[in-house]
Amino acid sequence: MKVPAILSIDLGATEVKAGLVGLDGQLVAIARAGYPLAVGHGPGWAEQDPGAWWSAVVSAVRALRPVEAVTGGVSDPVEILAIGVDGHGPTLVAVDARGEATRPAITFLDTRATREADDLAAATGLVGWALGPLPAALWLERHEPAVATATAWYLTTWEWLAFRLTGVAVAPLAPGEIVPDATAAQAATGLRMDRRPPTGAMGEPVGTLTEAAADALGLRAGIPVAGGTNDAFASYLGAGLLKAGDAYDPGGSAGGFGVYWDAPVAVPGAFVGPAPLAGRYSVGAAMAATGRALDWFRESVVGSGMTTERLLEEAAATPPGADGLIFLPYLAGERSPIWDPAATGAFVGLTLAHGRGYLARAIMEASALAIRHVATPMLEAGIRVDAMRVCGGPARSEAWNQIKADVTGFPVLVPRVLETAVLGSAILGSVAIGCHADTEAGIRAMTGISRRIESRPGSRATYDATFEAYRALYPAIAPILRPLSRVPA
Repeated sequence: MKVPAILSIDLGATEVKAGLVGLDGQLVAIARAGYPLAVGHGPGWAEQDPGAWWSAVVSAVRALRPVEAVTGGVSDPVEILAIGVDGHGPTLVAVDARGEATRPAITFLDTRATREADDLAAATGLVGWALGPLPAALWLERHEPAVATATAWYLTTWEWLAFRLTGVAVAPLAPGEIVPDATAAQAATGLRMDRRPPTGAMGEPVGTLTEAAADALGLRAGIPVAGGTNDAFASYLGAGLLKAGDAYDPGGSAGGFGVYWDAPVAVPGAFVGPAPLAGRYSVGAAMAATGRALDWFRESVVGSGMTTERLLEEAAATPPGADGLIFLPYLAGERSPIWDPAATGAFVGLTLAHGRGYLARAIMEASALAIRHVATPMLEAGIRVDAMRVCGGPARSEAWNQIKADVTGFPVLVPRVLETAVLGSAILGSVAIGCHADTEAGIRAMTGISRRIESRPGSRATYDATFEAYRALYPAIAPILRPLSRVPA
């Protein structure tokens, strides 16, 4: 007897995850494949090769086949009913009519299109994430016109994935999602808005798996592919966010924080817009590299001989506040809440008494301090946080989860499935083929919480003092360091 499942493809900033998810939300299997991020071609550049993405997708999906699901002690083969996709962003993937990339993708870490973002904001009234890949597309038309001429579609990562799978270019929208006025954008800037694909709906079928894609992936042709979304929204779904006050820490390479609310609220430094559920609003923040900082420290400073698990153990053995050591996690500039591509990282308060574990703990605490930094103006605006779900690799560390609870003061919920973007895309795939009536029904059927962690009052005073120092450091040292930066402010 075959076990029905959804194939999810989650295109992250450093790796793709392919997962098989049962209709009850069980993660049957997961496989990963990585790819590099190219930086340094020019000030603020951060690009990736879509060809490397596709090779990684093929590798990860093929690693799942054949897979059997174990139910009641019996192994049965998995039958893939649908495919769900999500990806990082806002990232521009410029492709020709055949779907081949006309240049490397301009990723969300890239800061070269700040002027173009300002021009489009003035033309459309939208800023930040609401502009999607358009600032990078406008930069392309202004600086690489020959490449732009060869381009048929300006796609996001999830649109590109669906295009490679189905041959159909569609821009799926979340419920209530606002898109830039194409006429206003083109009239004011000259941007070829006809290179953006026609719109569809998140969780509706885009098309079916082509013979060519099926051959590459080792699957059968004709599997329905659902309209996807960005990895943040997919993670919201997979984490089980449903109501106002539900908050979320993605735990990915960039880092972020989001909370649902029942009305739009203006918050400095945050994104405010419709959530991926009808009638809800998302107040969110996206950092640049808080999630990658510990990997950077382990690989580039400590050395690859040190395992992440050992480093986490050493960090957990050090006291809250790391004996006065603070880390600013601005290793790739910073987005929320300071929005400074020229910001740089720093260890502050370093002494001879601080060993490797202290530095690791300061990095872990910085990821939580960054969340508190973006959450504070949300709370001041009247938004309530009932609990924060933690996801991804860091959520496997009980010490890290406790740090986040202690630093923020929020109860921390650990989802049953930590790969929440994978689960979120599976929910969309299940909705696309009618296994669940709508996205909310899919969330209720496929998500759950494994445990709850409360903040400890004993560390509150330490972390209050640490936080005040943390948020005072950037405005104090940025003017000193900015002249040394290669990235224009």
